[in-house]
Amino acid sequence: MNKRLEKRHKRQVARTKERTRVSEPDLRTPEQLAAAREISRSVTGRRTEPRANYATTPPNRAAPVA
Repeated sequence: MNKRLEKRHKRQVARTKERTRVSEPDLRTPEQLAAAREISRSVTGRRTEPRANYATTPPNRAAPVA
């Protein structure tokens, strides 16, 4: 039984290795990375700020179509 389990495990590992993709390296320059981080921070800040009641309609309610 132990040999069966070893063979089964070996097959499973082989199949998993076939399916696994290696991710590509990030080729952006340090300046591009810093700019992307800055943009991401500004977008996050906008999402968490409270809105005035009159500023915009809530995103989950659609305006009536006339």
